[in-house]
This record gives sequence, structure tokens and C-alpha cells, in this order.
Amino acid sequence: MKTHLKTLIIATLLAGAGVSAFANKDGSAMMDGKPRAEHRRMDPAKMEEMHAKRSADLKAKLKITAAQEGAWTTFTAAMKPPARDAQQRPDRAELEKLSTPERLDKMRALRTQHMTDMNTAMEKRDQATKALYATLSADQKKLFDAQHAGKHGSRGGRGK
Repeated sequence: MKTHLKTLIIATLLAGAGVSAFANKDGSAMMDGKPRAEHRRMDPAKMEEMHAKRSADLKAKLKITAAQEGAWTTFTAAMKPPARDAQQRPDRAELEKLSTPERLDKMRALRTQHMTDMNTAMEKRDQATKALYATLSADQKKLFDAQHAGKHGSRGGRGK
């Protein structure tokens, strides 16, 4: 995996941990002086709609053939954002019953599982992308590279 992607993932995780450090006494986090409830995540249905639109646009640009359809389907399935599972969040009441060392161990285990799950998902995406790319013609590869480079290029403030 590329170093800049690892850095981005770690920074995202640390930012999430930082938000929890600014929690109120009642346990609700504050962001920009507003309770977390006012900063809702994007609606999953809307995210799915956006993903479907981007996928359809890319498929149209690439002019995916019937022979490439299987690899395309695998690719788009792998690229879908994972569903947020409420089971992944620790139960506050359960955590409050634990001693500090036990709580730290529990949180470490949850972080380790989260990182394992993320790495598995990224590996699945990588393999699906490589499989699709192998089926593309030279012209399709150029288009795909241009689309992919725009996604991961210098927009993050890091120039070449």
C-alpha cells in the first residue's frame, strides 16, 4: 500500500480519536461548538446514490464491454463504502464497568479489529481494481488512469 494512503488512514483515525477527547459531560461530542447530533453523517441512501452515479459515469466513459462486465461488477462491489455497523461501537455502560487497564485493552482490541477490517477491504479493492485493469484496452487504461490519478493526485495539498 502506498505511504500516502497509510498516512491518510492514520490521520483519519487520529482525528476521530481527537473528536472524542472533546466530549461533554453528558458524553456528546462537540464539533465547532455544536453538539455532535447537529453534525450528522451523510445519509447512507444518499451515499449509495452518489456511488452508483460515479460508477455509472465511469462505466460510460470506459465503454465497458460485455466481456469486461464480470470484472466491472466485482470492481464496483469492492468500491462500495462499507456499511457502518453499530455493533462495532463499544457499549458505554460496559466500558464504564471496566477498570482503566481493562478498558485500554478492550479499546486496543477494537482498534486492532478495525484496522484488520480496513486492510482486508483495501486489499479487496486493490485486487478488484487490478483484475478490472487487466481486462481494459490500452485506450480504456488511459482513461482509467486519468480518472484514478485525479482522485489521488495533488489535491491533498501535496504537490509532486
